[in-house]
Amino acid sequence: MTPDQPHILVVDDDTRLRSLLRKYLSDNGFLVSTAADATEARTQLAAMAFDLLVLDVMMPGESGLELTRAVRGENPVPILLLTAMSEAADRINGLESGADDYLAKPFEPRELLLRIASILRRAPREPSPPAGKECRFGRFSFDVTRAELREDGQPVHLTSAEAGLLAVLAAAPGETLSREELGSRTGNAGNLRTVDVQVTRLRKKLEDDPRLPRYLQTVRGRGYVLWPD
Repeated sequence: MTPDQPHILVVDDDTRLRSLLRKYLSDNGFLVSTAADATEARTQLAAMAFDLLVLDVMMPGESGLELTRAVRGENPVPILLLTAMSEAADRINGLESGADDYLAKPFEPRELLLRIASILRRAPREPSPPAGKECRFGRFSFDVTRAELREDGQPVHLTSAEAGLLAVLAAAPGETLSREELGSRTGNAGNLRTVDVQVTRLRKKLEDDPRLPRYLQTVRGRGYVLWPD
């Protein structure tokens, strides 16, 4: 990760498409977080700053259009809507809700990249702050770009392995990541036990009671999740 790497939040209830978009956009130079619905998206938006939202329109519960209107009322982040609806009225409805662009499914991955690039070029760029993207939980703040952890403003020492794992988790707050995915993204794909060991070590530094974690939790049968405030 670098300070200039755009951070995209992909929100889609289709697990397969969400995974494919994460991989494709990551392979093309983006930092990518994902959410399965509007509730997960709100959690991540409250904890992190994003450069762009790629948002599905048709989702159970709060729709993409509803989330777009809510986000646009308080956050200027650019929004690209994805939907199976391609009628002109649907596109206009999406744009009137506050989206910056609209892409109908199915779409060519290359077109998605071009649309994203176009939106990011148009978006105003603020001067980069001295610190990177930050995730806060309890007394702690973690600078995702610099991989630096602070407790009440004071630095907390992390090994490179601990910092790498926390960086992956903090880039997707509120999102459950499997041991396999964490292993792959931290270079431990061949030894998933290492992921468990690093989680245990991180909990000793983050939790009041590592046996009853508040922030770095296990989701049985699925993996681990970092819950921000």
